[in-house]
Amino acid sequence: MMATAAPASYWTVSRSPRYSLTFALPLLLLYEVLAIAVNQSTATGLRNGADLLLRSLATMLLGASGPVIVGGLLVVVMVALAVRDARRHPGGVRPRLLVVMLAESAALAIAFGIVVGLITARLLDVLGALAIGQFEGVPWPSALMISLGAGLYEELVFRVLLVSGLLAAARFLFGWGRASAAAFAVITGALIFSAFHYVGPYGDPLELPSFLFRAIAGVAFSALYVTRGFGITAWTHALYDVFVLAARGA
Repeated sequence: MMATAAPASYWTVSRSPRYSLTFALPLLLLYEVLAIAVNQSTATGLRNGADLLLRSLATMLLGASGPVIVGGLLVVVMVALAVRDARRHPGGVRPRLLVVMLAESAALAIAFGIVVGLITARLLDVLGALAIGQFEGVPWPSALMISLGAGLYEELVFRVLLVSGLLAAARFLFGWGRASAAAFAVITGALIFSAFHYVGPYGDPLELPSFLFRAIAGVAFSALYVTRGFGITAWTHALYDVFVLAARGA
């Protein structure tokens, strides 16, 4: 008589592509719907900075239709990976687990704000700006759209692409060991992630407390991405920014 395999735990299942990417898709749809609505009413072309970075690269490489092509490919790849994983693991996706993942992301968003803020305050002896995104002078719908886009596109650019790329470069180009390569990728990626928030017309004034806070947050999000996957990391980042926006009464 063959022994049946023990069911995978929530921590394992929630990191799988079928759950992680399915969980991230509504965030993408919410962001795109809000972006369309906001830009129809204001005609400003306002979007999250990481999204604009990808769109600029897509336009440079593929022309005016590049952003649509890349956006469509992003959705197709996410759906394809989720479907392939679901076929390999019968039982489909249980909505109850997605609700638990949302609750976990909300709890992590609150915890990250407190813990990273306290670390920043201890290092500087100053309770600096505790926001990963600043929304002064930005209308509430636009700020909400930018917050959701931060979770999706900043995690895609700065964790999935940047940290993974730096890790691969350190391993295969420099010949570093796993631990050294991981430390290099996480720290360098966090510094680039922090610096990104001070670039462009909507960038914040460069100040040490907020720069350090974002760099520490970058390390924390990288660790979360490695341990909990893309979906929960994206929602944690997005919900953190939304909580900051709600607390300010924007």
